[in-house]
Amino acid sequence: MSKKATEFQRKAMSRMYRGKEIFKPLNTGWIDENVACVREWVANIFFYRKGDTTIMIDAGYNYDRLAEKMNWLGIDPHSIRHILITHQDTDHVGAVEADSPGLFQNAKLYISAIENRYLTGEVRRRVIYRLYKLPQVTINNEKVLLHDGEVIDIDGIRIECFLVPGHTWGHMVYLVDGKYLFTGDTLWFGADGGYCFISALAEDNKLAVKSLALLEKKLKKRGLHPLFITGHTGWTDNLEFAFAHKDKLCSPFKKRVHDPSAPYDAYDESDDTEENAKSGFLKGVGR
Repeated sequence: MSKKATEFQRKAMSRMYRGKEIFKPLNTGWIDENVACVREWVANIFFYRKGDTTIMIDAGYNYDRLAEKMNWLGIDPHSIRHILITHQDTDHVGAVEADSPGLFQNAKLYISAIENRYLTGEVRRRVIYRLYKLPQVTINNEKVLLHDGEVIDIDGIRIECFLVPGHTWGHMVYLVDGKYLFTGDTLWFGADGGYCFISALAEDNKLAVKSLALLEKKLKKRGLHPLFITGHTGWTDNLEFAFAHKDKLCSPFKKRVHDPSAPYDAYDESDDTEENAKSGFLKGVGR
């Protein structure tokens, strides 16, 4: 399923979203000394390095150049033993689906217990305002099922799990070592701040807005100001920018340009090169 879905997105969605400034991925490189990312067309997957351990956050598409780009970062795919999954969409799990090349077949996956119901077939993923039912995703890796508020430890790396349903029923975001919040598809950054993620792809838009407000409340109550690292639109360390429009939805059907600095065609990877990946840290937004 992942290869077919990957090819569909690369071809059809490239035409659908060209010029609408919806996707603004980071190029392959390092955000700081701990966090790196690989660009896979419009999506980013991330790596968190601490000591001798590197964990992966999301598994991207079934993407032919993943091992190559990981090599630019000095990361061996076979060294990855732990992968945090925010949600089960094929641009976030493609590299661990059953029909993938198997780069990470020995890695343990961490996913919310609610999200895992998609993988067991108990529920089916729906998009386009729940009118279109996606094929079931099949993953054979060992899984650890997580719950809202749970804290886990991986080789001294502290990971706190927040359930943020709406985009999918069991979408999870991860706060790593109290400093980095990997938000998957909960936040979308425009030029003027963060919005609730793309409306057409949510299971429940009202729930997504409610969940985002609750996440902000939890962070502020605890005095947390992490780096917000999104799956498709870069990162920021500005909490006010991240939640600036939390009650509004990003709509792919609006004619206005959300961010004039975004690429015209985010599926064009010509500027994602090994030389650039090694030329310094990746810039954030809203700074």
